[in-house]
Parts: sequence; structure tokens; C-alpha cells
Amino acid sequence: MSTGSASTTYLELSQEDGAAHKFYEVAVDGLVVTVRYGRIGAAGQTQTTTFPTADKARSAAAKKVGEKVRKGYAPAVAGQRPPRAVTRRQVASAPSTARSVAPVLWRFRTGSSAFGIHVDDDRCWVGNQAGDVFTLDHDGGVLARFSLPDGVKCLVADDFWIYAGCDDGRVYDLSSKLPFAAYDVAADVDIFWLDIHEGVLNVSDRDGRLTVIDHEDEHQWARRSQGEHAWMVRADDTAVYHGHHRGVTAYAPDGSGELWHTPTRGGVLFGWQEQGAVFAGTAHRAVQRLSKATGTVEATYACDGAVYSCATSPGGRFVFAGDAASSVYCFDRDGTRLWKLGTGGGSALSMQYRDERLYLVTTDGSLVCVDASEAAIAAAQQGTVPVARDVKLAAALPTYAPAAASSALTTVSQAPAGSIVVECVQTPGRLRVHVVSEGYEPSWNVQFPRTVREPGARYVVDALHPAAGGFYRVRGEIRRLL
Repeated sequence: MSTGSASTTYLELSQEDGAAHKFYEVAVDGLVVTVRYGRIGAAGQTQTTTFPTADKARSAAAKKVGEKVRKGYAPAVAGQRPPRAVTRRQVASAPSTARSVAPVLWRFRTGSSAFGIHVDDDRCWVGNQAGDVFTLDHDGGVLARFSLPDGVKCLVADDFWIYAGCDDGRVYDLSSKLPFAAYDVAADVDIFWLDIHEGVLNVSDRDGRLTVIDHEDEHQWARRSQGEHAWMVRADDTAVYHGHHRGVTAYAPDGSGELWHTPTRGGVLFGWQEQGAVFAGTAHRAVQRLSKATGTVEATYACDGAVYSCATSPGGRFVFAGDAASSVYCFDRDGTRLWKLGTGGGSALSMQYRDERLYLVTTDGSLVCVDASEAAIAAAQQGTVPVARDVKLAAALPTYAPAAASSALTTVSQAPAGSIVVECVQTPGRLRVHVVSEGYEPSWNVQFPRTVREPGARYVVDALHPAAGGFYRVRGEIRRLL
């Protein structure tokens, strides 16, 4: 605490079970109150408010500090408590040994190393370690940018909701214009990969643990697998499939037990799933297809280098792989190699196939669109490829960042026609959000950003969708109802 008209109070909340590991700092300088908060060891987010008098500024600051102390925060010294562990995947990328280069249609350089990719009917999504998530159309036009507080580990989709898992331990819902933190992963979990199924978050980590969190951001169950460095997690209605350096392990969705375990040819570096099978890309130059029902290895797809990523066409008709030597492969379902081509720009760390195009995120931080049609591949094998278009950022690109507090939301005096009103309700132990508008189940909770919840406050949302398990998900903009 400094002397004079300027003062700073620094608090931390760090629970032994790792459920919380964050700081809250309030600085008063004359009429200005600056609040900074976030994960311990990170820069965090900052919010500044100016008051008409110094007394009102000090009173507001004292109120904020009091609220946090009542929630368990305590005075601390910044820098004494270590930050959460964050592991960056260490990857090497050698030049391709393929004789020909893939027919790249366009390439977008994100400016930082990237792992996250998702492609749907309308957009391509790519996330990098600078915390940027860009959306593009299928022809490479950049549509928007999301600016998140920390590096993006991966992008995952659950129906038409898109989530970004970040190094700050939070998972951000990007489905609306204003992203929000939907899940907060415990500080003792060094996140490697994520998957979400019907609102349930599955987290695999460095120590080989699998942690399962429900839609209300509450811990459900955890298991430690036989191996460490768990780079794969995929989920469906029947199991959670966890890949690590000793193979793939399937668990019952409710955590009641292990269903099967299958050793793989080398440690698992990436995972993919189709309706009846999971695909594990391994360090020993192979993708292996495993039966979801039994764990039996049904096919092996041999590559010439460690497999950093894999994907399939719908139904698993074709299997694709990217190796550590900047090559991309295509196999028939039975394991026959159909082609191998160079990416022309680094190794593919993630990939997805859609409508005869293969989208890659490479080690140089680029999103690459490859024409994977039969005619284009045949021409490429003969040395004829299109001139790849280098996509540029638009001069006035819309940029969206998470709301730091409820006061950052747009406010409305009445709910617009067709919108839905929800209310923040204090229940024993925590704040919940329930629907006020007619036609919805009032006892169901709404998945809603914690950072903007205030007791008794009402909000307007564009749409709500029911999800398995009895809760609602928000679609569209969130606004504060005055």
C-alpha cells in the first residue's frame, strides 16, 4: 500500500485443490480507480473508472476490496506465488521429402505459432499463441478477429458453439459477437487439449489426467491414465477417449470406470474421431484407427515421420495425416497410401477436411487451404499447382474481446421484440442464471459468463437453446437490462 493520494491493494485467491489461482488488484490515484485481475503470474485484464470526487473513488475501491475479501481473497505480495504451469508443445519441422508440393489455394499468416483450427459450413477459424482467433470465409477473406487474454491451445466445436481453450486456463465461448469465459480450469491442470460434448468439457493435461467439468463450470470427475503427455481427448455419448504416451484409454462418460485401453505404436500426439472409430496420430510415424466399442486396432496408416495431426473425410472414407517433415498424406480407409505431398510451408499441427479441401495450421502460424480434389492432386503429382494467394488482413477488421465486467456490456432500457430475458439469482454457494421470459423451463440454469454476473441483475439475450442435461446455452449478443 503506497502513501499519499495514490494507493494499491493486491489480493490473491489460491485454493489448495487448484480450483482457484487468481489475483485482484485495486489502485486509487485521485479520482481514478484501476482494477486489474486475472490468473496469478499473468498480466490480467484492466478496467479503469473515473469518479467525480476523491472520496467517491476511495469508497468505490474499498467496496471492491471488501467484496473480494468476503469471497476468500487475502492480501499478498505480487510475484511470490508461482503462476500456473503452461507447457508449449515443442515441435521441430524439417523440409518435406515429397517430390511434389500440395496444390495450395490460399495461405493466411496469423503472425504467431498456431494450433487451433475449426471449419464449418460458413467459416474457417484459426487460433494462435498470441491469443488471436481469426475467422475467414472459405475463399480466404478475413471476416473478424477475437482478441483473447492468452495463447490459444485449441479450437473445438460442440454443435454450432465454438470454444477456444487458452493458456490462462479459461475456455472462451466465441459463438457470439462478445466472447466470454464459459469454463475455468483448475490451476494445477497444465492443459494440453480439450473437447466439449453436450456442454461437458473434457480436459487432458501434461500429467496424463483427464478432468471433466459440466456446463456450470463445476468439476465432475477426474482420472489419471497410464501415460503422461495427453495430447488427445475426444468425446461422444458413449465414452471419453484419452490419448497419451502409452496409448488410448476409453472411460465411461459418467466417470464410473475404464472401458478399454489400447497401446499404440508410439505416444499419441493428436486425435480425431468418426462415428465408430477414433484415430490416433503417433510419434512412431503412424495413424492408427481404433474401434470405439472395443479399442481394437482396425487399421494402420504408415507415414515417414512423426504424425503431428490427422483428420478424415466424412465417414472415414479418406484418412489424412501431417508429419514432422512438412508433408501431408492421404490414405484409403484400409491403409493404402494414395499420395504424399509437401505443404510448402511447415508441418501441419492441426487439420480438417471439408468439401474436397484440406485446411492445415502449420508450424509457421499459417492457415493453409489445399485443393484436395482428385483432379488437383493428380496435377500436383505431375508438378502443376496453382499460384497460392497470400491473404491479407482487411484495413478495418472487426475485433472482439471478452467483457471485463457487467458495466462493459451494452445496456438497453427494455427487451427488444423477440429477445429473451434472464436473471442472475443468488443460490447457496454461487450465482446462477435462470430464464424469466415465458415458454422456458424456469428451473434450468443458463450457461453464462461469470465475469458479468451480478446478483439480481437482468440481461437480454438473442436466443437460448436447450442442451442435453437440462440447461440453456446462449446464442447472440448479451446486453444488460436497466
